Amino acid sequence: MGFGVFIHRSDSIYDDRPEEQYQFPRQYLERVRACTGDWIIYYEPVKATGSRGYFAVAKVQEVIPDPAASAADLYLALIEPGSYLDFATPVPFRRGDAVVERGVLNAQGRISGRAQAAVRPLSVSDFNRILALGLDEADPLLPRTGDAPAGLQEQQAPWAGDAARDRVQALTSRIVRDRLFRRLVLRAYDERCAVSGLKLINGGGRAEVDAAHIKPVAAHGPDIVTNGIALSGTAHWMFDRGLIGLSDDLEILVSRQVNDPDTIRGFINPSGHAIPPRRSQDHPHRRFLQWHREHCFKI
Repeated sequence: MGFGVFIHRSDSIYDDRPEEQYQFPRQYLERVRACTGDWIIYYEPVKATGSRGYFAVAKVQEVIPDPAASAADLYLALIEPGSYLDFATPVPFRRGDAVVERGVLNAQGRISGRAQAAVRPLSVSDFNRILALGLDEADPLLPRTGDAPAGLQEQQAPWAGDAARDRVQALTSRIVRDRLFRRLVLRAYDERCAVSGLKLINGGGRAEVDAAHIKPVAAHGPDIVTNGIALSGTAHWMFDRGLIGLSDDLEILVSRQVNDPDTIRGFINPSGHAIPPRRSQDHPHRRFLQWHREHCFKI
């Protein structure tokens, strides 16, 4: 087992769903297998459209031949359900004059060909550094570690197991994940309830809105923005109990089983549709909306 970096582009030709699977050709098979049972960090290259740098972390559950690839020699790294986590702050390849992933440097301190590899091993110190930057909080959620030497020396550094495993344990904590999920969803929705349209800030400067999972964690719903929606407490309660739902085009549906439909419709913003995030890539995904209609919404 070992940490790794998986390169993913939003416009990729591969059948990637970062929270579920990563498709790759045979040439990377051994490198991906080396990450089985351990954590990887996703990276979107600088030249990609809307590049995010290092943008998420996930755990590789297993590696299998792609059953859908009849002719192509392709494989899938299956991601452990519930392990994928977007970074609160995407991490750029460079910070100032230094690269964040020191393992891509050669003995002379220059960027080597390793930086172009779609799958590459990641040293413990690089993993810690990128994770600490990506999960940045005013009150740190994870322990911090000091910098390690650059280049090949770092790549061959002794195993700093305790610090790395402390971080991994934090990645599985519901407290950590819920805090990050709330931060990402509320940022996407500008702290505004998608159903009512209200943006209420309390006396302490905290938004009175929840980050709701569309497909709940109990049903293996991932902690990603496209599986989230910002809702006031009342809207959240109704959504979880299936009294309201959403169509694929975000029309707000009201269950015929509610006892006061007129009041509920008066609570909904005048457009009759959920107010989406500004960025289209943050909009609720249809597969999660469909799951909610099929399993939660009371027709």
